[in-house]
Amino acid sequence: MEFAEVARELLLVAPADFVRERTARQRATRGADRALATAIGKLRKPAPAAWVIDLLAHEGALDDAVALGPALREAQASADPGQIATLRRQRSQVIDALAQAGAALAEDAGHPLTPAVLDQVRATIESGMADPHAGAAIRSGLLLRALESVGFEDVDLDDALADPDAVPEAWRGSDAPPIPITAAKRARRRSRATGPSRGTDAATTAPADEPSADAEPAPDAEPPRADDAQPDDEPPLDRGAARAAETAARRASREADTALDDAEYALEAAEERRADLEHRHDDLARRHDDLERELRALERQQQDLEDEQAALTTETERLERARDDAEAVSDRARDDLDAARRARRPSD
Repeated sequence: MEFAEVARELLLVAPADFVRERTARQRATRGADRALATAIGKLRKPAPAAWVIDLLAHEGALDDAVALGPALREAQASADPGQIATLRRQRSQVIDALAQAGAALAEDAGHPLTPAVLDQVRATIESGMADPHAGAAIRSGLLLRALESVGFEDVDLDDALADPDAVPEAWRGSDAPPIPITAAKRARRRSRATGPSRGTDAATTAPADEPSADAEPAPDAEPPRADDAQPDDEPPLDRGAARAAETAARRASREADTALDDAEYALEAAEERRADLEHRHDDLARRHDDLERELRALERQQQDLEDEQAALTTETERLERARDDAEAVSDRARDDLDAARRARRPSD
């Protein structure tokens, strides 16, 4: 069995039960495939929002949402206000319906979602519609954390997938050629180093942070996100620094989640080891009690044998005395017989 297949199965387990199930699968696999068992042991627990997305992906419920993404991007590029409005309404309906479906799946699994997690689910679905690479990620069933679409930047997929090699392509229905997720990450790092871009539209569209003086906003263009809105007098450098700080904070949060997961795994392993030692201690204690009972039984048997031996010794001594007495009586009887015989001869 491939690691991605095992990961997809484990990522469907509720987060509260994930570590226990991962440990059980790792142990079951260790004898047949140690490399796979090692990879399973390193699998991170999904964030609650990512778990819900993986549940939806397992149900095949995200296909329509991802399919709507290219049409919406094309409408925005062509500045068709009627089509944009229609597609936006459709996008909102699809996202709301999927969020509610995900909430129902989590409820059925006994882990209802908080409003904050539900918002992360919506943001992740929206990211999959905005970016074809993110679309491939949310449909993979291997998502580990929530995604977020920020302005015109590519969606950050760093550390988002349990097995990036198992998701080699962006969504096939888009105009983007197949591209490995790892390559997408490298391209995204380069774009951040040189400034945000719009991929194939970069040659004809000015950067989002520096609009062209001749460019006109598209009719009914989507208003900027709250996190993109900046005071008019704020220099672009401050916005870039804020985004860099946000990226660093997000990475630190993911690293903290990973450290927490590792700590939980180590604690789980320690508790299992302790339980195993306690079980062995109980076995030894029971064995000790059994041996003590057996020893006491043997001591009783030994005492019985000693008592029987003493009784036999006493009986032997009594029988020996009786024998001696019988011999003495026999000797006297023979003497009497001899005397009687001698006494009878003269008369004859």
